[in-house]
Amino acid sequence: MRKESEHWLLQGKEELETAKASFEMKKWFAVAFWCQQAAEKALKAAFIEKKKESPGTTHSLTFLGRELNIPTELWNSLRDLTKEYYLSRYPDASEDLPYKMYTKNDADKYIQDCEKIVKWAESQTK
Repeated sequence: MRKESEHWLLQGKEELETAKASFEMKKWFAVAFWCQQAAEKALKAAFIEKKKESPGTTHSLTFLGRELNIPTELWNSLRDLTKEYYLSRYPDASEDLPYKMYTKNDADKYIQDCEKIVKWAESQTK
């Protein structure tokens, strides 16, 4: 694995752990954000490994997934998580307070989805 890919993947895995720690602290909005970040970084690792170039500064999981031909069963997870880059952080993105918008069930689903995405992305770097 290229060093650059390895760094993106390791950072993504650490951010998944941060999402899990946020879950334990009942910070559901933070889980959403960190899961988006973890998935983004893991997919960027796969992108760099497969395409031998940088994906640029995109935060779009759907763009990365399309470029990587991600399996269909992960597509809804990408679509749901990609918007969390903004929604989970900015009150003006949803016209609500992010820390009040999410539930434990939302957070649990995001962690499960993110784990699958990170696992798939990692499989693409080998």
